[in-house]
Amino acid sequence: MNMSDTLFVFLCTLLVWLMTPGLSLFYGGLVQSKNVLNTVMQSMSAIVIVTFVWVLAGFSLSFGQGNGWLGDFSFLGLHNVGFATHESLSPHVPLALFMLFQLMFCTIAVSILSGSIAEKMKFIPYLIFVGLWVLLVYSPVAHWVWGGGWIEHLGAIDYAGGTVVHITSGVSGLVLAVMIKAGHNVDKRPPHNLVITLIGGIFVWLGWYGFNVGSAFTLDNIAILAFVNTVLAASAGALGWSVLEYISKQTTSLIGMLSGMLAGLVAITPAAGFVNYTEAIIMALIGGGCCYLVINYIKVKLNYNDALDAFGIHGIGGIVGALLTGVFQSKNANPSIEDGLLAGGHWQAVGSQFLAVFVTIIFSVVMTYILARCIGYWTSLATTKDEEQLGLDETVHGEQAYFYGEMNKFKQRR
Repeated sequence: MNMSDTLFVFLCTLLVWLMTPGLSLFYGGLVQSKNVLNTVMQSMSAIVIVTFVWVLAGFSLSFGQGNGWLGDFSFLGLHNVGFATHESLSPHVPLALFMLFQLMFCTIAVSILSGSIAEKMKFIPYLIFVGLWVLLVYSPVAHWVWGGGWIEHLGAIDYAGGTVVHITSGVSGLVLAVMIKAGHNVDKRPPHNLVITLIGGIFVWLGWYGFNVGSAFTLDNIAILAFVNTVLAASAGALGWSVLEYISKQTTSLIGMLSGMLAGLVAITPAAGFVNYTEAIIMALIGGGCCYLVINYIKVKLNYNDALDAFGIHGIGGIVGALLTGVFQSKNANPSIEDGLLAGGHWQAVGSQFLAVFVTIIFSVVMTYILARCIGYWTSLATTKDEEQLGLDETVHGEQAYFYGEMNKFKQRR
């Protein structure tokens, strides 16, 4: 065990943890003021629910040896997960720290998913769905990619979660949102507080450095490569989005810049430690542009439900990033991988990435549909008309984020 690597991963784990509270604020500012606490709770509750599910079985199903499709129960209840290292999983850091680092990835995936059903899904059914989703969707895909599963043996690569985190959460969120429809709020409501969204976006941006850099598990040249690529991609994604927004609308917006930043970060995530600087910029520009087009044109044309564009940013950004990884990956950047298409390799790299993406999408769609249908037999998934009119903060949680009515009464008394 290397103490410097342990400290490095420890700090990165804290940064990744910060992403979930950050995303809760990011989403909270985008919804109506009467639903902000419910939206924040959907993200923050992910920390609680995912922690227990991950400890009990999620980590074991993801990283237990198992077979090509699912891990075994060797780490059930964190059995044999302690301060010692693990030869194949965590040769540099304690296995318990590796487990926590991966827990944060699972937590942010659930938080991302919640963006598609914000203001539209009942809270308790959402929590039940989250627990089952971790076990039956996230854990199998994590095993396929990082736990010695069939995608890893196929040769497809995912540096920090483009497929495992963003495609699964984005696609599952869209399927869940379409199944519960838009409730009674079909029209798009404007964000109630973009300053809160900005603060949350800053936290997510900061946490992403731990997300990508920490995936090297040691502070070496690959970690620094991932760090630089992450910085470049965030700005490139914001630039790509803002340019398209100006061309089409003759204006640039704060939410547009933040959305582009996220799209660039998502796009570079599967390739952060596998491509050189120029390729990282190109990937983020393409990722930001694709997400903008999907959200502003394809979503409008197809009129599907994706409340806060979790699919449009994370699902599409993850798909684009994973496919472009096969195009731009380079042994010059990382000697441990094969060259991609444009680095002198063959179509096989792109083909492997495509197959991994395709199967992950189909699996996420089918499993999300089955889970939602099963829960739907027990209770309604969608919020009621009364809940939407009064606001989910008051009807579900008995709280309010703001007290406009009380302030008005106070002024009238004076």
